[in-house]
Amino acid sequence: MKAVLCKEWGLPESLVVEEIPGRAPQAGEVLIDVHAAGVNFPDTLIVQKKYQFQPELPFVPGGEVAGIVKAVGPGVTDCKPGDRVMGSFTWGGYATEAIVQEERVVPIPDGMDFVTASAFVLAYGTSLHALKDRAALAAGETLLVLGASGGTGIAAIEIGKALGARVIAVASSASKLELCARHGADACINYAEEDLRERVKAIAGDKGVDVVFDPVGGAYSETAFRTLAWNGRHLVVGFAAGEVPRLPLNLPLLKGASVVGVFWGNFLRRDKQVARQHMADLLALYRSGKVRPPVTQTYPLEQASLALRSVMDRRAMGKVVIVTQAQ
Repeated sequence: MKAVLCKEWGLPESLVVEEIPGRAPQAGEVLIDVHAAGVNFPDTLIVQKKYQFQPELPFVPGGEVAGIVKAVGPGVTDCKPGDRVMGSFTWGGYATEAIVQEERVVPIPDGMDFVTASAFVLAYGTSLHALKDRAALAAGETLLVLGASGGTGIAAIEIGKALGARVIAVASSASKLELCARHGADACINYAEEDLRERVKAIAGDKGVDVVFDPVGGAYSETAFRTLAWNGRHLVVGFAAGEVPRLPLNLPLLKGASVVGVFWGNFLRRDKQVARQHMADLLALYRSGKVRPPVTQTYPLEQASLALRSVMDRRAMGKVVIVTQAQ
């Protein structure tokens, strides 16, 4: 099979594309003939040895795929060869074949193409877990989304709206905010041109926002936290800005507010039944038209390094997908 290989820790440009041996699925495993693979920010960290999990070299990066089941290992009962499926893992996706644990395989609904399916599981799974389980976002509350034009940010906007919240999107350009508005944001803030705290106050009033969805970190995390209402919740989703922020602990005290960690991968391992229900709920939202993964750019497998670089530099809007076969 053809695969993108990380042979040494470094930037995306160090990745190579080679033919490597495939393997047969073992007990509980599903072999997928990959048609498309989603690109996510953790993929850019893992090749640099900056992620919390570090595979042995060489390895194939990529955390989510969509394709057709090619073979199943002993004990697999939920899918069979020929089924259209999407799957997720920590690495292994940037290839023409991928092995996925049966419990991490989800049928692709009718009407969803492979490219869209490859951009669905991680962003929407993370966002639903964050907003529903960790923040308990309620109808009528106000949600502030940082990094709102990224794949996870768009998912947070759409899920926030589906849960009945008022959503304020924060991004760095007019074109990014236009994408946010198309996916349901009620108000938009360009932090490159506007004072974030003052604009939030103008939109949300003196009360502030109830929940901050923060996949960015960096300089704006503290500012966003200061916009929280009493009993607000600040969701720590990731650090796309490259900097882990330091928060003065008097702020949570004064606001009666919470800093809430979001680790979707660990949630999947610890609460599999709820995770399965979440995916069923997300697919129902997709069928209803309330969520639509915003794939804005695709790359062939040979240009995987360019795809990762666009995400790493935060130039990409929505979701970027690597295509391994003609769609």
